[in-house]
Amino acid sequence: MSAKTQHNNILLAIGGFVAVVVIVGLIGFLALSRDPDILQGQVEVSEYRVSSKVPGRILELRVEEGDFVHAGDTLAILDAPEVSAKQLQAESAEQAASALDNMARSGARKEQIQGAYQLLEQAKVAADVTEKSYQRIERLFEQGVVSEQQRDEVKAKRDAALAQQKAAQSQYDMAVNGARAEEKQAAAAQVNRARGAVAEVKAYMGETVQVAQMDGEVSDIFPKVGELVGTGAPIMNIAMMDKMWGTFSIREDQLEGMKVGQELTAYVPAFDKEIRMKVYYIKDMGSYAVWKATKANGQYDMKTFEVKARPIDTLDGLRPGMSLIIRK
Repeated sequence: MSAKTQHNNILLAIGGFVAVVVIVGLIGFLALSRDPDILQGQVEVSEYRVSSKVPGRILELRVEEGDFVHAGDTLAILDAPEVSAKQLQAESAEQAASALDNMARSGARKEQIQGAYQLLEQAKVAADVTEKSYQRIERLFEQGVVSEQQRDEVKAKRDAALAQQKAAQSQYDMAVNGARAEEKQAAAAQVNRARGAVAEVKAYMGETVQVAQMDGEVSDIFPKVGELVGTGAPIMNIAMMDKMWGTFSIREDQLEGMKVGQELTAYVPAFDKEIRMKVYYIKDMGSYAVWKATKANGQYDMKTFEVKARPIDTLDGLRPGMSLIIRK
């Protein structure tokens, strides 16, 4: 083999080796090149739960799942006969308390006042007669005509008549003046107490008709017509469609300086469109959340943060549960 042929073979070998190295390096570069990070989240919405303060049976459901309701719309009607019975009791107690209060304020009837006046007049006449009798007996006693015992007996009758007159005067004054101030206050307090009980029962009666507190969409209805619901048991959920946000679970090494107030662009696969959003909430999800252990490499553990962002743009048809993609 000539020297020239040998030289060519060496060059070919070197060239092949270099080509292999280049190809392997290219393959390694392509294999090790990092794809863009994809952060996935979903659309959330604020909801409020409709429930009643009183137990009852579902008498009627005025809406269905998916209906849009406005504040003040009737959602459900409950049947609560026990509350109706308590309302009747409370109203009767209020009427009785009002009657006693009126009697305390009005005082005695005219017939009672007239009767007390007549008794007072009789007592005055009796007292006047016994007083005159006593004066005559007293003079006779001084003259020695009657004994001391006779005089004392007449005096006792006179004193009893005067006491009877005072008692009749008190009865007449009480009939004219009516009840005492304390009795009037007590009667008025009973009326207020009864009215409070009526107001309380009426408030419970209002709970038998459930109305929407805010505009929204009926997302869930739990009981069926005819079923019993307890105090505070959920009847339905209303989603406030104008209060949506996106929630993302992001590992801290992917946050890359993300902060509250920052604007970002999210891709919505359901519409094949992008939407601008503004971050308003970032919080550590706690030790229970997904985390990445790196201590095996002598580094640290990376925790996961919950990031929430509100849409800046309006996207018709955006609904809770739809996916949101952030490419970094």
